Amino acid sequence: MAYNLIFTDLGMTGYMEAWDYQEKIFRSVVDAKMTSHSKPENEKEITKGQLIFCEHPHVYTLGKSGSEDNLLLSSAQMKDKNISFVRTNRGGDITYHGPGQIVGYPVFDLSVLQIGLKDYIHLLEESVILTLKHYNIEAARLEGATGVWLDTEKKIRVRKICAIGVRSSHWVTMHGFAFNVNTDLSWFNFINPCGFTDKGVTSLEKELGKKQDMNEVKSILKSNIAEVFDLSYEL
Repeated sequence: MAYNLIFTDLGMTGYMEAWDYQEKIFRSVVDAKMTSHSKPENEKEITKGQLIFCEHPHVYTLGKSGSEDNLLLSSAQMKDKNISFVRTNRGGDITYHGPGQIVGYPVFDLSVLQIGLKDYIHLLEESVILTLKHYNIEAARLEGATGVWLDTEKKIRVRKICAIGVRSSHWVTMHGFAFNVNTDLSWFNFINPCGFTDKGVTSLEKELGKKQDMNEVKSILKSNIAEVFDLSYEL
């Protein structure tokens, strides 16, 4: 059964504004689900999920299980560089968000999709892997780490192109992924990305040698997400 979905592209949006936006949607889906749970089967309604795309101004975010030691700048240095720092309730460690990066926030009811959280993360990764395949880039998963990676067979060259950190409650998801398209990778020099000190980061621009059309990449990624999750977008 296809899951009906609302798609929203917020464009350049502050991290906290986007968090508040998805939190409201998340709460509405959970509340509607709880209300529907007490109804007879023939009266239950499926609440529409949402997929949110956006870009953020420069910000480092830390997952609830992450270590602040992986942030290599002081408060004064961050102020001087005009970058903020936010502790979040998602999984994962520290990462960077900024211009040229597609940040995706899926608010999905996994019980409707009939998948668990592990499968959900797997399908998010698959959506990005398929998008990279469109650009003739071979990507894969890395054992012991979430996200999408390149050259996983070569330890000295392995590098991440998409980070994933999610939250789930009552089988409803929020937070999501950060896909480096035209991202300024120098910002990753001031953190241990996702807590790793022995792995690199990359972007679509770096791999292909030129800036990419963000709208084109978004369109391909949006289509791949619909395909792998069996979704249909509302017009």
